[in-house]
Amino acid sequence: MNKKQFTILGIESSCDETAAAVFTTNDGLLSNELFSQIQSHAHTGGVIPEQASREHMEKIITIVHDALIKANKTFDDIDTIAVTHKPGLPGALMVGVAFAKGLAFAGNKKLIGIDHLEGHVFSACIENNVSFPFVSLTVSGGHSALYLVHDFGNYEILGSTLDDAAGEAFDKIAKLMNLPYPGGPVIEKLAAQVQFQDFFSYPRGNLKDFNFSFSGLKTAVLYHLIKAQAYNPETKTFLKNDDITFQQQVASSLLVCIGDIFEGKVIRLFKKYPEIQSLCFVGGVACNKYLRQRLQTVCNNHNKNLFYPSNKLCTDNAGMIAFVGHFKAQNNEFSKLDLPVF
Repeated sequence: MNKKQFTILGIESSCDETAAAVFTTNDGLLSNELFSQIQSHAHTGGVIPEQASREHMEKIITIVHDALIKANKTFDDIDTIAVTHKPGLPGALMVGVAFAKGLAFAGNKKLIGIDHLEGHVFSACIENNVSFPFVSLTVSGGHSALYLVHDFGNYEILGSTLDDAAGEAFDKIAKLMNLPYPGGPVIEKLAAQVQFQDFFSYPRGNLKDFNFSFSGLKTAVLYHLIKAQAYNPETKTFLKNDDITFQQQVASSLLVCIGDIFEGKVIRLFKKYPEIQSLCFVGGVACNKYLRQRLQTVCNNHNKNLFYPSNKLCTDNAGMIAFVGHFKAQNNEFSKLDLPVF
């Protein structure tokens, strides 16, 4: 059966990236343009929602225009607009959704609301031939979850974030140590300098189910820093800026701990679902090479395949939104112009 032909414009504005992409039935992903606000929020060590919304408003027209130019398409070539409408920062989501609605109404285009997390779940499928069913380990600044994926649009959540996500733990602990934002890359760099050793044995938490909780780990690191006279909780000041060895050891112990948590969950999952052939590691934290290596070893030991997107498709992007929009369009899963944000 031949697929219906669609040319999808994807728009993503759920947090601090303004992104647009074009995906077609025959040629796949033709463009994936993005403006990151990381530098804008670096001085606060986290995203300021109101500022993020303003920057989306300033950049969205340019980014959509650039995506069309890069894809060698005009707006007339677009028949469907896919836009992230959940979950995310309310103001940021509203910018993207309102812009998409305006384009759809003015151009008489179809509209599809996309769950941002569903975009991540299927992001590894854009560049890889991943057979169903597979398991998706989705890890970002706001979410850590495991999905059992039966088909496009057909999946179930096995476990999700109970409090802090892994990426959030990286960012918050980096902030405690006066390290740059985002925390994940700098923590990995420091950990590599001491060969990813576990110096402080931070708590691994509950490995008996598939949910994720990193609030306790974050608190354990905080108490350790206070006990080691490395952090003053009254002034909220890191006191060992000149002790690079201590910083390396904390970073390394943190990263190894999170690697152990992911490994333990995945091993348990492989035992419970032996029919699964592949693991997809997706989301912004999937850029972490150490965690990729840990999961690759687990997959090798259990005769499973590991897939992960290229770095540009790991972080928040519109390519994954356009991709999910395409298979929803194939099933006529279109939205109305009163599409809400969550």
